[in-house]
Amino acid sequence: MKTVAVIVQDGAEPFGLGSICEVWGEPYHPEDDNPVFDFRVCTPRPGRVRGRAGFDLHVELGLEATLDADLVCFSPKHEFLEHDPLVMDVANAAFDRGAIIYAHCSAAFMLGEAGLLDGRECTTHWRYGDRLARMYPKAIVRPEVLYVQDGSILTGAGAAAGIDASLHLMRQTFGAKVAATTARRIVVPPHRDGGQAQFVRTPMGQTECDTLSPLLAWAVDHLEEPLSVERLAAQAHMSPRTFARRFRDETGTTPLQWLTTQRLHLAEEMLENSNLAVEQIATRVGFGNAATLRHHFTAARGTTPQQYRKTFSSIEPVGVGA
Repeated sequence: MKTVAVIVQDGAEPFGLGSICEVWGEPYHPEDDNPVFDFRVCTPRPGRVRGRAGFDLHVELGLEATLDADLVCFSPKHEFLEHDPLVMDVANAAFDRGAIIYAHCSAAFMLGEAGLLDGRECTTHWRYGDRLARMYPKAIVRPEVLYVQDGSILTGAGAAAGIDASLHLMRQTFGAKVAATTARRIVVPPHRDGGQAQFVRTPMGQTECDTLSPLLAWAVDHLEEPLSVERLAAQAHMSPRTFARRFRDETGTTPLQWLTTQRLHLAEEMLENSNLAVEQIATRVGFGNAATLRHHFTAARGTTPQQYRKTFSSIEPVGVGA
C-alpha cells in the first residue's frame, strides 16, 4: 500500500476527515521508520468544500486522484443520505480494480446505495445502525461494533472509531509494530478490537479509583498466568458476578474476550520482534501451547502465527514452528 485517497464532500465532518489524516496523511515522522504515503484529499468538484463546524475546506484535487489509489477512503458528511453519483462510481470502480475501500461512520450509507454492502458485514455509527439495516436489507449490519472488514471493504463506527479502523488496516498490512508506532505517534491506545462495543455503559462522573484500569494494567503484566474470572474478581476485590457485569459495562466485552485479544496482540509483537519458537510464545502469552495459539490466531487474524512471522518479521524463528 503506497497511495491513499480520501474523498470529502459538502457538509464534511472534520473529525471524520481528521481521523483518516492522522493515520495515513502524516508526511514526515523522523522518530520512526514507518511508511509515508502518497496521501491525497479529493472532491467531486475541486475548490471550496463546505464544512460543518464553522469552517470550509479548499480541495484542489478531483476524483481522478482515486484512480490509482491502493486505499480509497470515504469521509462522512452531514447530509449522508444524499449521494453523488460520481462518488458512487468511484466506489464501484475502486472495488472492481481491487483497491481497499474504507467508509467511515455514515459514509457506509453511500456504499449501501452503491450496492457494495450486499451480502457483507458492515457497521456505522450506533445512531444509524437500524436505519442502515432497513434501507439496505441485503447488508449484514453490526451496529454494536467499532469496525468490520469484509473482504476489501472496511466500515467503521463514528468519531474516534475511525482511528481504530485505520490502525486495524495498518496492522493487517504492515504488522503490529508499525501500527503500535503509529498509535504512539498520535497518542492513542494501539489496539481496540473491532468487536468491542461502540457504546460503553460506564456511568458519567466515575473517578479513576472506581474504574478497572489498574486491574487491566495488572492483567497485561500477568498474561502468561491462568487468569480466570474468579482470580480477576479477587484481584479487583469484587464478587465474580459483580466483576463480570462491571467488566462488560466498562470495556464493552467479556473478560475472556478481552484476555484473548491482549494475548493475541502480545503474540503478534513477539512474532515480529523475537526469535522465540511459536511454542515458547504461546506459553509466554498465556495460551499454553502452540495449537491453542494457532487456533485463536487463525480465527482472529485469518493466518497462522508462522505465516504472520514470515510476512512481518525478518528474524528467523528457531525451534518448532506452527
